[in-house]
Amino acid sequence: MATEAAHDGHSDDGDDKPIVFKRSDNGDSEDVRPLSSILFRNSPLDRPSEIIKDESDDDEAPISSRFRKKNGNGVSGSKQDSTDENKSLVNKLKNGSTLEHECSKVSGKRILEKSSSADQSSMKKLKVSSSSTSVAMKQDSLKKLGDKRKVEVSPKKLSVKEDETEDDDDDDDDVPIAKRIKSESSKYKTPSAKPKVVKQSSTSSATKSKVKRVVSPPSKTRSKKSKKVMNESKFAKSSKTLPTGDGKKKWTTLVHNGVTFPPPYKPHGVQILYKGNPVNLSPDQEEVATMFAVMRETDFYNKPRFRENFWNDWRKLLGKNHVIQKLDDCDFTPIYDWHLEEKKKKKASPEKNPKQGEKYMWAVVDGVKEKVGNFSVEPPGLFRGRGEHPKIGKLKRRIYPSDITLNIGKDAPIPECPIPGERWKEVKHDNTVIWLAIWKDPIHPGRYKYVSLSASSSQKGQSDKKKYEKARNLKDHIENIRATYTKNFTAKDVSNRQIAVATYLIDKLALRAGNEKDDDEADTVGCCTLKVGNVECVPPNKLKFDFLGKDSIQYVNTVEVEPLVYKAIAQFRAGKSNSDDLFDELDTSKLNAHLKELVTGLTAKVFRTYNASITLDVMLRQETREGDVKQKVVVYQQANKEVALICNHQRTVSKSHGAQIQRLAGKIEELKEGLKELKNNLERAKKGKSPLEGSDGKKTRNITPEAWEKKIAQQKMKIEKMEGDMQTKEDLKTVALGTSKINYMDPRITVAWCKRHEVPIEKIFNKSLLEKFAWAMDVEPHFTF
Repeated sequence: MATEAAHDGHSDDGDDKPIVFKRSDNGDSEDVRPLSSILFRNSPLDRPSEIIKDESDDDEAPISSRFRKKNGNGVSGSKQDSTDENKSLVNKLKNGSTLEHECSKVSGKRILEKSSSADQSSMKKLKVSSSSTSVAMKQDSLKKLGDKRKVEVSPKKLSVKEDETEDDDDDDDDVPIAKRIKSESSKYKTPSAKPKVVKQSSTSSATKSKVKRVVSPPSKTRSKKSKKVMNESKFAKSSKTLPTGDGKKKWTTLVHNGVTFPPPYKPHGVQILYKGNPVNLSPDQEEVATMFAVMRETDFYNKPRFRENFWNDWRKLLGKNHVIQKLDDCDFTPIYDWHLEEKKKKKASPEKNPKQGEKYMWAVVDGVKEKVGNFSVEPPGLFRGRGEHPKIGKLKRRIYPSDITLNIGKDAPIPECPIPGERWKEVKHDNTVIWLAIWKDPIHPGRYKYVSLSASSSQKGQSDKKKYEKARNLKDHIENIRATYTKNFTAKDVSNRQIAVATYLIDKLALRAGNEKDDDEADTVGCCTLKVGNVECVPPNKLKFDFLGKDSIQYVNTVEVEPLVYKAIAQFRAGKSNSDDLFDELDTSKLNAHLKELVTGLTAKVFRTYNASITLDVMLRQETREGDVKQKVVVYQQANKEVALICNHQRTVSKSHGAQIQRLAGKIEELKEGLKELKNNLERAKKGKSPLEGSDGKKTRNITPEAWEKKIAQQKMKIEKMEGDMQTKEDLKTVALGTSKINYMDPRITVAWCKRHEVPIEKIFNKSLLEKFAWAMDVEPHFTF
């Protein structure tokens, strides 16, 4: 099934002794392990603070100056030119020069033509974007024009590139612009909301074609305080086009059979009760009611936000005049009881269906048969999300073929639509991407769901290998990077100082970089988007973090930092409210641009993979001792746990956890009672007496004292192992080990460790991971990350 992307957590425990890492046999430096990997021991983040004297002068310059050169007056060249052009334009307008001609000269793109007679009487003001291709014109300078015609142009529109769009409607790509203007104009019902229309003509002397351009009214929902631009997001909600690749060719031929869809809903006819009275529901209403009813025993069912979001969506299906007017007056017990009966029937007589979807399981890429990872479109349901996501409980509508865009080779046959009477939305032939099908996420319209090749495919394997090699390469540069950001803790330029501190936190705490969120998304943050209220300064030099990370997983951690970092954070917080950005001069794109100047291809995301992998490698080399396979597996689990804590990979405690712990405790108690019997019989054997009857009433065979001692040793080993299992289960009850194993820890570390210590790889990787990491299986035992 098509799924969304991954999850993450953190913790600290242990002693207060700092850990010293000695040089390894292969010559790695003492400081190769990130200090984030030992946060669980509460040791301070004591990185060397030496300053590199021979760095270039560019390090002292503001980061912005490296992106845009300034003129002598401290104003960017384009802006200064624009100001001069404005004065000239206003003077010429006073002398009767046409607005159209001068705007074409200034913007260098389009000529703004005269409006219709209706527009001439509207007396609008001219505002042009202050981008590199447009002019910033102040309103007060235009007031002097008296009764001369004024035209308003949205700054956002003129700053957009030719191939970019601002709306989210992807169905009118082929509709003539004139028709789109007409249809969009009809959306505005009040004169004040009606869009302004400006005629334009191309600057090309060859065409001189004139088109009308709609300028949308500014959104009233935007907060007064401007947000940082989300440059990193591939799938911004304003995007009209589908996600594209990096421009590199991924395949030459691609053949597949499309996707499958969940079966249509079959009404069961069971009524719910409203204020004690049975109520009939239509099939659509019943389907959504059933989605809610079957969740009765989950934690979601009683969450206020979940219930509110469900009710808002269900009420739309019910209609205003429906007898049901309040969710709390509904009793879904009849549907829930029906659901339990259906489960019993299926368990008693499971359906013997032939293997469905066999033909959809495979794709042929450049003549090679590859497995498809997820060829089934997910069924409709209620969004569960993670943590306190603001959209939990909302209805995930049913996806139809008309929502699906397929991607196949040009010469490949178009897959048959599995639903009669339906047709695909679009068929593309884009060999720069590796997805086979794509559709918009029904809960998050700016995101997409994919059908891709399996994780075990050769293409995915090579992609994984490149990712881990990039992180491994960071080891050769990490000390220079640390020296650079340590030097910039005291930089005069605030932007440089914020970049240095943010890089330090990402390196030491394995924080995600973070991107700006829309208002209807979860209030989650990363390093660059931390708010002042998310970080508290605790004297003398500790920082207390408390924020919602990815998937609304709470990150709470108090950590000791270098005094210069503590001082800088205090300065960034000064004079701001809790809702203000801590790093107000920084966003992810700026940070990544800086990192790429240091190391080609380096981004903030690479630090996270590096931290996870180097921590696993170092811990396995230090902690693994001689013993049986089970003892070695426990060592691996503990190392995996620390990586999961660093990366904040958490999970909720399973409902069965308590029962499992009680069951283990009961078995341990039985073993201890048995141990007492064995010790008594040993004493009797030493005195020449026959053994006592067992607790089960059976006679015990008379054996030598040496044999009793052997039995006692075996019993103690059983107790020790079971106590270890119980402790491990308790320690890992809230830690998700799988995410770091799948996405962040280089699998070659695990494979090499298994080979060195003769641990079967199947004890660590399940079947799917063995397939996913097939490329790592031939690594040498001495491999070091």
